[in-house]
Amino acid sequence: MHERAYFEKREKEGLAPYAMLSSASRGREHAEPEHRFRMAFQRDRDRIIHSSGFRRLEYKTQVFVNHEGDYYRTRLTHTMETAQITRTIARAMLLNVDLAETIALAHDMGHTPFGHAGEEVLSLLMQEHGGFDHNSQSLRIVEVLERRYPNFPGLNLTFEVREGIVKHSAPQGRGRLAAFDPELEPPLEAQLVDLCDEIAYNSHDIDDGLQSGMLHAEDLDGVELWQQSFVAVKGRNPAADFSVLRYQTVRAMIDRLVIDLIENTEARLKELGITTVDDIRAVAGPVAGFSPQIAGQVAALKERLMERLYRHHRVRRMAAKAKRVMTGIFRAYIEDPAQMPPHIAGRAQIDPAARVVADYIAGMTDRFALEEYAKLYDPLERV
Repeated sequence: MHERAYFEKREKEGLAPYAMLSSASRGREHAEPEHRFRMAFQRDRDRIIHSSGFRRLEYKTQVFVNHEGDYYRTRLTHTMETAQITRTIARAMLLNVDLAETIALAHDMGHTPFGHAGEEVLSLLMQEHGGFDHNSQSLRIVEVLERRYPNFPGLNLTFEVREGIVKHSAPQGRGRLAAFDPELEPPLEAQLVDLCDEIAYNSHDIDDGLQSGMLHAEDLDGVELWQQSFVAVKGRNPAADFSVLRYQTVRAMIDRLVIDLIENTEARLKELGITTVDDIRAVAGPVAGFSPQIAGQVAALKERLMERLYRHHRVRRMAAKAKRVMTGIFRAYIEDPAQMPPHIAGRAQIDPAARVVADYIAGMTDRFALEEYAKLYDPLERV
């Protein structure tokens, strides 16, 4: 039987010198005894998986709202795909897989219902009340809103996981950033999450878009990342159905992006002479990244998806509906916070009412938000 000290020793012996070791963590805000078998970042991963915020991702929109069909990615399945890609890359680079996976699992916990459309609406509504962005909200969930322990709020995660949540994507201007060495880059494990997130959503949004009929194969003509992969796959499987070719092409794209990210980041590490975590932190800008050629192809793919999928009239209709629903709920609660459940409304005695309202709305699933809107505004709906 092996205990925590054994696994920490194996980390020191087996990981790259610039990997973030569990035993080197800056610890938790509230002191807790170490676990007999699990290392620090393993415990953080498990706390996130068992949290209510993580479970609610199952019924939050990625691109297609939950009632559109069972095939499409939700915020939860997107998170799982991001975590899988992150694990693969972290393991290949001898980084701390537990830390990288934990940040990936937590990175979207603060997302609102109705995807990015919902976030844009809530950000606008909160403009005069301290703003809103889903990364800051993810941090707020794990630090404040989850209630699991008798002696402190939140999940009491390690410094490195919380830092990774708030820094993994364009962190400038976030209110809580000041507590996490804003002048320093996060460890490489956190830097990879943003790129793995991008690999996951670019790839699965193509798959979901084609499945839905909103996107057609010809819409991707001239997009190198798709076209080169598709031609190669079709050449090996000329008689295959398009549904199979679609899956195999998405698979080939992910593989290509993963390999490029590993190879280019490894080259950057050598070029910069990086040998420690402190070296990673001291570099101006992220060390992890795609090669210039692949980065250009990724940008071209994102531009085409924006043009042909994200601005599709059906997606735009859902975004407009999300705006009406979320704006209506927000205004009703602001006018009379007592319309929220007592355990939520009671928090307005401690925090500003607008922040309490934003917390409650951001935590809603798509389905719950639609039902709540009907209860607030439809006189025939039972409350």
